[in-house]
Amino acid sequence: MPKSGGEPPNMVKDLDIPDKVRDELLSQGISELYPPQADALQYALVGKNLVLAIPTASGKTLVAILGVLKKVLARGRALYIVPLKALAEEKYNDFKAFEHLGITVGLSVGDYDDLGRSLDKCDVVVATSEKADSLSRHDLNWIERLSVVVADEVHLMHDPSRGPTLEVLLARIRTINPKCQIIALSATIQNSMEIAEWLDASHVTSDFRPVVLKEGVFLDGEVTYTDNTREEFPFLDDGVVSVVNASALAGEQSLVFVNTRKSTESLAERLGLYLREVLKKDELAALKDAASRLRRADAETTHVADKLANCISSGVAFHHAGLSPAQRRAVETAFKERKLRCIVATPTLAAGINLPAKRVVVRDVRRYDSMYGNLPIPVLEIKQMLGRAGRPKYDTEGQAILVAKTESQRSELLERYLLGEPERIYSKLGTEAALRSHVLASIATGLVAEDDDLVRFIDSTFYAHQAESWTLQERMDRALEFLEDEELITRDGKRLWPTKFGRRVSDLYVDPLSAVLLREAVQRAGLRDEVSDLAWLTAICTTPDLSTFFLRRSDYKLVGELAERHREEFLVENVDEELEREDFLAEVKTGSMFFDWIGELSEDGISVKFNIGPGDIRAKVDNGRWLLYAASEIARLFSYNDLSRKLRGLEKRVSYGIREELLPLVSLKGVGRKRARALHAKGFRKPGDLKAATTDQLASIPGIGKAMANNIIQQVYGGEMPAETRGTTFEAEVVEEGQEFPATTEPTRKEPEPAADDGASQTSLSSFGPEGGGDDA
Repeated sequence: MPKSGGEPPNMVKDLDIPDKVRDELLSQGISELYPPQADALQYALVGKNLVLAIPTASGKTLVAILGVLKKVLARGRALYIVPLKALAEEKYNDFKAFEHLGITVGLSVGDYDDLGRSLDKCDVVVATSEKADSLSRHDLNWIERLSVVVADEVHLMHDPSRGPTLEVLLARIRTINPKCQIIALSATIQNSMEIAEWLDASHVTSDFRPVVLKEGVFLDGEVTYTDNTREEFPFLDDGVVSVVNASALAGEQSLVFVNTRKSTESLAERLGLYLREVLKKDELAALKDAASRLRRADAETTHVADKLANCISSGVAFHHAGLSPAQRRAVETAFKERKLRCIVATPTLAAGINLPAKRVVVRDVRRYDSMYGNLPIPVLEIKQMLGRAGRPKYDTEGQAILVAKTESQRSELLERYLLGEPERIYSKLGTEAALRSHVLASIATGLVAEDDDLVRFIDSTFYAHQAESWTLQERMDRALEFLEDEELITRDGKRLWPTKFGRRVSDLYVDPLSAVLLREAVQRAGLRDEVSDLAWLTAICTTPDLSTFFLRRSDYKLVGELAERHREEFLVENVDEELEREDFLAEVKTGSMFFDWIGELSEDGISVKFNIGPGDIRAKVDNGRWLLYAASEIARLFSYNDLSRKLRGLEKRVSYGIREELLPLVSLKGVGRKRARALHAKGFRKPGDLKAATTDQLASIPGIGKAMANNIIQQVYGGEMPAETRGTTFEAEVVEEGQEFPATTEPTRKEPEPAADDGASQTSLSSFGPEGGGDDA
């Protein structure tokens, strides 16, 4: 509560919070608040809506946690919304640290068709915006039970892909439960006050940082900082190498940001040549162990893992979206443990978990856009990267450095990025894809019952706050026309009703256009005696919910020949027209990746063939199996029951990356593609066959081991088999003795089991050569 003079309290002992929360903070050494924290808590702790816009590492999370704890310890319920799964796990762990105070915490990032009933028992639920949106579509009453909602990284409403979901979710919460407190956390942006006005919230903004940030530009062996001070560095090769090597010599860590995956890997390898000369023998020994553990992190060794392990052994790592979750965790953990001196990353790291360093170097300030060419990276993104410099509690100063090659470029970088203001953010709800999805959801859930309701709901969005809602009218009309024409909704005058198809599509959390395309594929398949796997795998790649690989120059002939060979199989209306479309060839190429995957081609084989990383394979598989599940549900809805069952089998095969004969074996908990193939090679075709085996016999099979053998025996003799899940099965739930593996609250996305010998693999449909379609994220 404010002191008598009107100033908010800046000492934890003076806060209006439960005594046990105060005692916990004091036990953690938190006794005094940063100024913006004190300003924000005077609103957060009395239940007022709040927008807090302050720099990275300035204490936003503590404000949110205290606001949430005060509510839930008074028998309230909280939802903490984050943009990324990695960030969800981090915030989940933050709240878990307070569970002994009498709260329960849940993490929800997986199955979009899950009703989330288990979450009803949780006081605090941490979820991605997409998962929270999905939960609200299944049960609007869930929103009514919330007391407080935290929207972390709310400035990402400007992101075209996930921004509309967060915006509509907040608007839905405010419509259904206007008494629910909203705490929105934002980076420092120009128009954070505009977000506060939209949310009817108090606004707290500040440029305060607990660690002083010195920003400068490197040129010709010298950094010129914005405070007019200068610092010289012994010049080695280039600016990045010079700064990182100097940091390592001083025992400090660095983060380096570049604009492509290829650059992260090549620069990390180059930096490793220098850092090896700086590190001591005991440090190199620890890094060798970390590299060895990295190689064992996933079931299948890939060239990416080998390259990353080699870099780690030299004290540096690369980090991008092409790495598997286990690889990213290994890199992040090694950096937090101060084993690594440097991480070279794409900008995705800056939007992810909290990983500060003494120095941050941003080498690239432009990136390629397929539509517009090489464009400047927005100031806001660069500021997010630079803001990672300086570790609270460890550093008194962080250094954030841009790299210039010429004097004119130095001046440009200084003016635009270091002295310039971050851009304003704007709603991205106006796209037809966003509108058709969220309009359908509003009708399917009953939130909107007629045209006027829809107008009122759109009026409650950030888009309408920034621009008149009538500017959306034409696009809304087109969205409604599409939904009605495709029989997702029906009209009766002004009254709007969801059809069974529309309601199921909303629950399935797929783009309505994807659902229409899948329905057409199901109907065409229903007219055939047999449909090939490749046909279905290409069909899911025609939907907007699954991004396809780029076609490189060398692909056209090979993919064209592949498509021609299988022309009669595709579930399309006019195959001749489709074969002339470049987009269709890209869909066939992507479908062939799934075909290779279920044919048990190794991860490394797929990585090399399509020029993608293990993380890309996982992302594609996760989306692909979900679309196959959606297709099976649509087939069932339209009474194609045999087809629905076949699609569920294919979904499971994509989930595990297996041929059909392994389906019975992967029903065993902890058995994935490698272990199943190893068991099958020894003559075990189904779980019942394993009753004839001894533990020692199973333990001797490559990739099984004693712990897994005991678990298998227990399962086959234990009566009821573990329930089948629809998750991507990359993460073994049973691991070998001595192997560490992070716990997970949902079995919806799993890491691979420990490596076994390569099993059978089929001949791939075609060979595209080394060029493929990986993104640069």
